[in-house]
Amino acid sequence: MAKKVCMVVAYHPFMDARIFKKEAMSLQKKGYNVTMVVPRINGRLFDIDGTPFKNQFRNKVFTHEGIKIVTYESENSRKPLSKVLSNETAWESQGFNNPLTQLAIEENADIYHTHEYLSLFAGVGIKRLMKKRKGKDVKLIYDSHELTPDPLDPRYPEETRNILKLKLLTMLEEVDYVITVSNSIKSWYLSQIPKLPVEVIYNSPPLAKNYVPKTYDANGLIMGFEGNIDNKKEGKEMIFGISEICSKKIDFKFKIIGGNRYGDSIIVPDHLKRNIQLTKWVDYHSIPNHMKDIDLGWINLDDVENSLNHTYSLPNKFFSYLNNGIPVVVNKCHEMEDFIRTHQCGYVIEKKKATSQDFADAILFLHDNKSKLKQMSSNGRKVMENIYSWENMEEQLFTIYQSLFSSES
Repeated sequence: MAKKVCMVVAYHPFMDARIFKKEAMSLQKKGYNVTMVVPRINGRLFDIDGTPFKNQFRNKVFTHEGIKIVTYESENSRKPLSKVLSNETAWESQGFNNPLTQLAIEENADIYHTHEYLSLFAGVGIKRLMKKRKGKDVKLIYDSHELTPDPLDPRYPEETRNILKLKLLTMLEEVDYVITVSNSIKSWYLSQIPKLPVEVIYNSPPLAKNYVPKTYDANGLIMGFEGNIDNKKEGKEMIFGISEICSKKIDFKFKIIGGNRYGDSIIVPDHLKRNIQLTKWVDYHSIPNHMKDIDLGWINLDDVENSLNHTYSLPNKFFSYLNNGIPVVVNKCHEMEDFIRTHQCGYVIEKKKATSQDFADAILFLHDNKSKLKQMSSNGRKVMENIYSWENMEEQLFTIYQSLFSSES
């Protein structure tokens, strides 16, 4: 009988690229029986852009692309899951009695794969109660998409961050494997618990098919951005500023694949409408087609000094650009800077807080040095083919799962 895996999700959308499109689908392909327990908010599931599904996925339990989806009301789990901050003696009586934990237990899986701080807490409850109620030892994975708590996050007082960290370290004692998304985050975990089994599975996409190497022999440049336009991270005002400066010097366009959440449109100033192209949100598998005409990829994480997660970040879009042979232009963030300098696949602005002018200067420099761009493009694609594509990452995922099952014997 196929081993059963249960993805335990506290707040990600159920079709999240990492959780559903890559990990769940890869495990299903490998022969595992995969279920996901995912949240509804006000009775609705949400698409990746944050808009609620109105006429789809209304059943509490359904199957999508071969994956069993079990849903629960997020509001009913919020308060008990917050008991993670309480004394551990209250966890079982007050914290684990929530729909996420209980529905996951009903799945009677062999491995429970959690994806957030609160779903890890649910996972600890699952592991303890499965042993207590059924005498079954299950394996628990914590897929740490980021560091929670972020040691630099100013939104939480230092005392709160210390409590969150203490509870995290307590929960990690019951985790069988930690998966994370960058070497820096892996190093942080090992600095806390040196013998913790932890491995990096990057947020990289499947290798783009029908790839055609870029020649950079046309006039002008097209800058690309994939994902959510967030005024705090990569705000539209900076996109407008970059486009304003560059379009006065060269034939320049800025292509946005994605945009605002909740389906809201971006209002482009009239004088920039010929320079800015909006595709809105597109199907995950169609992203490579939308990237074929992009020359440079843009990432600006503008709050590095107040976020260790930004410093350690290697976001989905970073690998998406490289997958399509697109060099990346970034501000100074440790993990992306180290990657780019190692593989010579992009350009790092020597500022943690870069301006529109800083990015424009980098773009104009690269426009005048297209031989550099061509080499960066080739380097990025090759490193994806040889090391970082999802086809390589899923083999690491399979190895982790096999090691957990092998440890049972």
